[in-house]
Amino acid sequence: MQHLPTLKQLRYFAALEELQHFGKAADACFVSQSAFSVAIKELETLLGVQLVDRTRKRVTVTALGSDIAVQARLCLRDAESLVQLAHQHAEPLAGRLSLGVIPTVAPFLLPGLAQALRREHAELQLYLREDFTDALLSDLLAGKLDLALMALPYETPHMEVMALFRDPFRLACRRGTRHVDPKHYRFNRLHSDSVLLLEDGHCLRDHALAACRLRQAEKVSRFAANSLLTLVQMVDADLGITFLPAMAEGSSLLADTQVRTYPLDKGAYREIGLVWRRGSARGAEFRMLGELVQRHRPNARKPTCRS
Repeated sequence: MQHLPTLKQLRYFAALEELQHFGKAADACFVSQSAFSVAIKELETLLGVQLVDRTRKRVTVTALGSDIAVQARLCLRDAESLVQLAHQHAEPLAGRLSLGVIPTVAPFLLPGLAQALRREHAELQLYLREDFTDALLSDLLAGKLDLALMALPYETPHMEVMALFRDPFRLACRRGTRHVDPKHYRFNRLHSDSVLLLEDGHCLRDHALAACRLRQAEKVSRFAANSLLTLVQMVDADLGITFLPAMAEGSSLLADTQVRTYPLDKGAYREIGLVWRRGSARGAEFRMLGELVQRHRPNARKPTCRS
């Protein structure tokens, strides 16, 4: 049988590739630097390739080493999933779980979700990562995350998707605004540069453009916000109007402002869903988490799964 790397060697090398420093990586793995270096050298000898370029001042992981680090993390995740699978029936949603969440969902869903998990699954160790959708999907493929909570539609190759519920968009404007009559809103009646949105990189911008049928580019302001907080402050200053997700209503985001929200057509919505690597051994457990999110969302739609 071909000799295979040990999980210890893979864990050490994944830490080295992430931290780019022997001493820091050794400390992160709770081992001496000399023992750590020996393990990395043994891994290189076993694989017959050079994983690291070593100099006195710095460490550079080779291009092949970076690819191997990705596979190492996936192997480690699979090993963890094997253990989780063995205990899944006796105690589901227990142990370590790393969840990525996009910024336009995290502040509205996470507080209630965290409370529910502490109450119903006290043995679960939940690690959270907030980032843009592209970064979360990249970390999923690299094995750095178990699953992600994001807005749909979005291209998710090699992923399984569980749609959870629809999150309607609301017209948001300052009370008494000069930009729109909110009770008789028509997009074609808006003035040029009157629609404020998040900057490129936020999927909420693309979803709002599509769902709210914002087809006339001249209506959208050339000034964009880098966060929902900034966006709301711009609207509160009556610099324009915007479209906010319904889950933001009643949150601290709109507290102490003159911003008011109004319903739009039924077709103006985004969908919130869970995403994980296709074929994951913890798929059934992830669906349980999705169902828990739904239980704590009134009027949620029944989930669907698609690959």
